[in-house]
Amino acid sequence: LEIVTDEDSLRELIRLVREAKVRGYTVIKGAGGLGSRGERNPDDYVFEEENAVMVIACEEDLAERLITMLHPKLRELGGMCLISDCQRVVGPPPSY
Repeated sequence: LEIVTDEDSLRELIRLVREAKVRGYTVIKGAGGLGSRGERNPDDYVFEEENAVMVIACEEDLAERLITMLHPKLRELGGMCLISDCQRVVGPPPSY
């Protein structure tokens, strides 16, 4: 899962992810781009609203549980959630 939201909503997103019993995720703060809320440029010191990206690798059943919990809140939090199929190549044992 790749979830993009504004940094102000990150704490609530992390709460939801933990409530869904997700045991691992990565957060990238200061993400920029162009989307439904306009342009977010992390290099612009005047524009203080920044995005954060959360990346979660998990089994399909856990992803479905998280999406069910996240879906009603996503409009409120703003942002988007993408679901990708992936293959684990290397790394420590999965935490999920």
